[in-house]
Amino acid sequence: MDLEVSPALTIPASELSWRFSRSSGPGGQHVNTSDSRVELSWNVADSAAVSDEQRTMLVSRLGRRLIAGVITVTASERRSQLRNREIALVKLAEIVIEGLAPEAAHRRPTKPTRGSKRRHLVTKQQRSATKRQRQRPAAE
Repeated sequence: MDLEVSPALTIPASELSWRFSRSSGPGGQHVNTSDSRVELSWNVADSAAVSDEQRTMLVSRLGRRLIAGVITVTASERRSQLRNREIALVKLAEIVIEGLAPEAAHRRPTKPTRGSKRRHLVTKQQRSATKRQRQRPAAE
């Protein structure tokens, strides 16, 4: 079952490695007998599915998540191993999409306009007047 990250990128099933183990959480005694926890790993460094540019982008952006060039995702939210497999695939796809997303445009710093400064001062004066009216009258 290949993982389609985007229309331009599909990770073949041969590059994905699965591990299963016993899960904690809901399921009662069923949890003690079934391997429903799923661990999905993908080796970014050795993958033929991504180009060299994409590989360097993924390695630089996902550096903290990578261990020896491998992304590992775990899923144990559901009682079913099949559902946890689907969740793990979605999680891995989201991580790869996030790693390949283009950088956001840098913000150009601007100064506040004259009108916005004036409106800001007017609201400050109104707030000040409101608080002044709440005070106890001075004893004369």
